[in-house]
Amino acid sequence: MRTGGALSATVFRDRDDAGVKLAERLLHLKRERPVVLGLPRGGMPVAARVAAQLEAPCDVMVVRKLGAPGHPEFAFGAVGEDDTRFIDDLVTMGLGLPEATVESIVRREQREVERRVAEYRGHLLPVMLQGRTVVVVDDGWATGSTAMAALRIARSRGARRVVAAAPIAPRETIERLRHEADEVVVVDSPEHFISVGQWYDDFTQVSESQVADILQEVDTEDFHEPIQGSRTDRTAVIPVGGISLYGSLRIPTMCEGIVVFAHGSGSSRHSPRNQAMAQAFNKAGLGTLLFDLLTTYEARERQRVFDVELLGTRLSAVTHWLRRQPEAQGLPIGYLGASTGAAAALWAAAEPGSPVQAVVSRGGRPDLAGKRLIDVRAATLMLVGGDDELVLDLNRRAAAFLNCEHRIEVIAGAGHLFEEPGTMEQVSTRAIEWFDQHLRWPETVQHETA
Repeated sequence: MRTGGALSATVFRDRDDAGVKLAERLLHLKRERPVVLGLPRGGMPVAARVAAQLEAPCDVMVVRKLGAPGHPEFAFGAVGEDDTRFIDDLVTMGLGLPEATVESIVRREQREVERRVAEYRGHLLPVMLQGRTVVVVDDGWATGSTAMAALRIARSRGARRVVAAAPIAPRETIERLRHEADEVVVVDSPEHFISVGQWYDDFTQVSESQVADILQEVDTEDFHEPIQGSRTDRTAVIPVGGISLYGSLRIPTMCEGIVVFAHGSGSSRHSPRNQAMAQAFNKAGLGTLLFDLLTTYEARERQRVFDVELLGTRLSAVTHWLRRQPEAQGLPIGYLGASTGAAAALWAAAEPGSPVQAVVSRGGRPDLAGKRLIDVRAATLMLVGGDDELVLDLNRRAAAFLNCEHRIEVIAGAGHLFEEPGTMEQVSTRAIEWFDQHLRWPETVQHETA
């Protein structure tokens, strides 16, 4: 990085030229097999050049700053894809912003993120960042606030290491980003910096359609290392009712069926309990789809958390999406539901023509499925902690309405969340046994594979 005055600073012909020069400074990262993320819109042509030189997958990182009312240039946080967000509580407190105002701004900007993601990426899946080195690229930084937000969001999506990279930036911005990034790389840092565009001969605005075209042309393959013996291990973007739900689809090579997880309030697909159970299922030869039935801001609304019909309808839609995926076609499907997610699982399993063959409820509230219980045909196992007396009673009442094969099993010494030593392992073991017993390949598939 040169730090000379304005007259000695680099002037780039265009963004392609800037990308080539920036890539030269990033070649040391090639051995880390990084992911390159371009900030729209101007950062995408630069990112594409960098990714080509590093032989790395390239994707877009859509970020929206959260601007204070009346002062949109003053950011108190940012939102990004996959409902990721960060909010500076000290700033919101200093500005005296009510929680309702903050949430209103978050929702507005999140909708804009979703619109732009759909416009840029279309049906392309996002590249997975979990455990990866991620290089966030822009065509230049002035204040660096958007890059700052992107770095934080990359970390929240599981990046192991984050690198901020741009062709040109002032020194004070570089120093600011050093506090957020593991590494900051620039081609030049001129002393007299007014704007990014002054360092380009051609700084023509990049359109949304150009961003989409770049993503169609670059390599967006996900080089994420799958678990040993896995034939599929990818992020899933599931369109449901005008929104996108995000999940993780993992299918072992020798797969006997797929279990769709439906968690309740206060949990997510990232929770340690769900992750631990999914890993146990995968080792036992069961595929898993972990996803969130509600977006982040929907999950804060109590009425949605307990809207079993909404949750069940979305779960049914996700199930139909899963059956259309090439790697999942023909595989038998089961549900694992926890808390209100158990009610949603039974609600969806009661749908006419539901392909679900087995349901396991983990500390669930099947009673919330109401009259739908009598239409459930999937074999149902209800696992309840012995010390969770209220929920145990509600499960027994719900079982009285089931006409399908069903059983209640009590895990001795366990509470509602099965946090006691060894209890979650018991839950996983009994759930796997239930799915092994009740998930059956359809006869047509058996004949085709015989």
